[in-house]
Amino acid sequence: MPPSPDKVIISCAVTGSVHTPTMSPHLPLTPDQIAEQAIEAAEAGAAILHLHARDPVDGRPTPDPKVFDQFVPRIRAATDAVINITTGGSTRMTLDERLAYPLQARPEMCSLNMGSMNFTIHPMARKVGTWLHDWEKPHVEGMEDLIFRNTFRDIRHILEVLGRDAGTRFEFECYDVGHLYTLAHFVDEGLVEGPLFIQSIFGILGGMGADPENLVTMRSTADRLFGRGKYRFSVLGAGRHQMPLLTMAAVMGGNVRVGLEDSLYLGRGRLARSCAEQVRKIRRILEELSLDIATPAEARAMLALKGGDAVDI
Repeated sequence: MPPSPDKVIISCAVTGSVHTPTMSPHLPLTPDQIAEQAIEAAEAGAAILHLHARDPVDGRPTPDPKVFDQFVPRIRAATDAVINITTGGSTRMTLDERLAYPLQARPEMCSLNMGSMNFTIHPMARKVGTWLHDWEKPHVEGMEDLIFRNTFRDIRHILEVLGRDAGTRFEFECYDVGHLYTLAHFVDEGLVEGPLFIQSIFGILGGMGADPENLVTMRSTADRLFGRGKYRFSVLGAGRHQMPLLTMAAVMGGNVRVGLEDSLYLGRGRLARSCAEQVRKIRRILEELSLDIATPAEARAMLALKGGDAVDI
């Protein structure tokens, strides 16, 4: 598979809702920390910033628009990066909670999980002796008995109220091959138009394993369903799989996503001190492969986004 002649879009997922404060002292939790790490990641080369919110007191995930408002406008004012707001939130949030801030902000881009699934990191709880906060252990262990819900009706609703009504485009998060077929269904229904931005996710327990063969399968399946050139392929490798899979994806003509939401590490046994460290590392790898990095303006053109002046942030 020859590499794409297009520039590579680097996305950065800054904090997420899965990792907890005990797992890394570098995980951004407060609005100031999230803003600072997002801005630094953009300066390092991230064209897209994927954002969740955390309770400023104890770091637990929150859908509260008032918390988002403490850092998203600051990021927008300091950088030209594309603001990408989660609609996934966490497995403990209702659909209305997950959509509260996206519907207020009407951003250029939102993430959209393409199906309901088991999604867990509960085995990580066995590795922790002492937790910083009382909420963390039950949060992590409890994931064993939780399902992330996005039914066909949920997805249709998100596509209508954000896509059709607000002009928001999506980072379609696909954790398995079946999610590509779900996306193809909504293309056939006329609720999704290209260019699609498909984020293939590997290494999450409950989803697809981080095997090179699976990456090839996802790429070839997307080619068959949507046609090469009619979608943008991106890859997220969770945990230790981050850099190897992203390198493979780039060689195959794909785009890449890094950030402390996806992996807390920079290398074997070495915690990343910031999201920007991961951005700088993957940028160096890409440039040594003779690949060019997309600016935010180029990413907007590649993904047909509505522009930063058409949002309510």
